[in-house]
Amino acid sequence: MQTLLHTAASRGHANHGWLNSYHTFSFAGYQNPERVHFGVLRVLNDDTVAGGMGFGTHPHDNMEIISIPLSGTLEHKDSAGNHGIIRSGDVQVMSAGTGIAHSEKNHSATEPVKFLQIWVFPNKRNVTPRYDQQTFRAEDRHNQFQQILSPNPDDAGVWIHQDAWFHLADFDAGFSAEYQVKKPGNGVYVFVLDGQALVAGQPVGPRDGLGVWDTAGFRVEATAATRLLLLEVPMSL
Repeated sequence: MQTLLHTAASRGHANHGWLNSYHTFSFAGYQNPERVHFGVLRVLNDDTVAGGMGFGTHPHDNMEIISIPLSGTLEHKDSAGNHGIIRSGDVQVMSAGTGIAHSEKNHSATEPVKFLQIWVFPNKRNVTPRYDQQTFRAEDRHNQFQQILSPNPDDAGVWIHQDAWFHLADFDAGFSAEYQVKKPGNGVYVFVLDGQALVAGQPVGPRDGLGVWDTAGFRVEATAATRLLLLEVPMSL
């Protein structure tokens, strides 16, 4: 088993006033040659957008883009005619494929929205762009791994063009569970949303990230009430 710890304080940071963003991997003005990606996981941005503000229309291609609101409400519009409102408990996915332009803004004029923006390199290029979103029940991740994303349209959660599985988990203090890697050779990037835990024996706290690979599974033990996001991805680009 190999592990790699990224502490919350070691992330890149940009505060534009309307946008306060923390970058786990190189992004925009934050460029760190040792922090470009974890396998096919390319971007993990922890964003807060002020009321009434947002990202104007901009293009993407050949990237799987996942948005997970943590609080507040996010509004999505794209060049394919999709228009969605996503809230805490929702997960949004956009396969950019051959190319799509979209905007994301805070749906509230007054309250901030906090969300994770995640980019994953696809395993198929130039696919037809697609958009989807689903709502997930909080009780289904209490002391268990709740699958929110997979490679299979018939499986639980949204799906993307990659052999990746994402899970959320809300663990009570003292609860522990074994995460089993879904596909041999994949790694898992564990991002702590709140709380304190031991992941593969490594202590982690709020907004820390721990990459784990070269293993079939590992134990997660909450040392306080803890919310986690687990991103299982192929390690080879």
